[in-house]
Amino acid sequence: MKKDLLSIHHLAREDIELILERSAGLKEKHKTGIPYQPLKGKCLGMIFEKSSTRTRVSFEVGILQLGGHALFLSSKDLQLGRGESISDTAKVLSRYIDGIVIRTYKQSDVEELAKVADIPVINGLTDLLHPCQTLADLFTIRERIGSLEGLKVAYIGDGNNMANSWLHGAAKLGIHLSVAVPKGYGPDATVASEAMEEARRTGARIMITQDPVEAVAGARIISTDVWTSMGQEKEHDKRLKVFRKYQVNDELTRHADPDYLFMHCLPAHRGEEVTDEIIDGPHSVVLDEAENRLHTQKAVLELLMGEMRR
Repeated sequence: MKKDLLSIHHLAREDIELILERSAGLKEKHKTGIPYQPLKGKCLGMIFEKSSTRTRVSFEVGILQLGGHALFLSSKDLQLGRGESISDTAKVLSRYIDGIVIRTYKQSDVEELAKVADIPVINGLTDLLHPCQTLADLFTIRERIGSLEGLKVAYIGDGNNMANSWLHGAAKLGIHLSVAVPKGYGPDATVASEAMEEARRTGARIMITQDPVEAVAGARIISTDVWTSMGQEKEHDKRLKVFRKYQVNDELTRHADPDYLFMHCLPAHRGEEVTDEIIDGPHSVVLDEAENRLHTQKAVLELLMGEMRR
């Protein structure tokens, strides 16, 4: 039975832990120059309706390092962009390639693609969720700190796809997550409900507040994202005013654990959601996060498209 990565909510805790463990092993192999190509001869199709730097490059490099090949499929070049159905596209691609990464707007499109395709489908980002980034963040934290269970994480800013995926990830792993968002800009209600229900089983504590100071108090991790995501450009000026007190700056971080780590999925709008002194400062691990996208996604590719070996 084929497996997909559509949402962290759909993963078992054991699957997440396996991905994180395997990420460490693959990173070690890469750093020590040990050749490892379990996906030799495999082809990964990459459907991108949204622009990308880290997702595109990390997946292309990742499949190459694992011995496979990436085929970049811009929506402008596919018949999908001219009205062909997702179902027909999925059925045809299943005859040609071995896996699909899709970066698009609607989560429902990713789920429809996975439902029809006979090959693994990976969510490379939607407006609702960004599971690959959150897995890389979790790996980065484990790499730096160790145990994740019981850790306090504060997410500050817009209740977007990163906030949603953090809710899923924290609830699965017993992380205490505080999300601070302005009124009317909260996480998806269904995602929040899923996280609260999961948290009751794992012991995670989930808090959604409008007070960034309350969220950051004692936090070991502070995470944020842009205030204006792709497709929201017309709201930019309004959002600058609404989110002003949610900037991660020196004043806000004074309320966190003295050894806090700062995280951002990038790209960052410096001077908006974060100041230069924070993102370039000693607490920042944003470049580690970016690098770890490569290793975590390699683990995902190996798990879904091949036989994962230790």
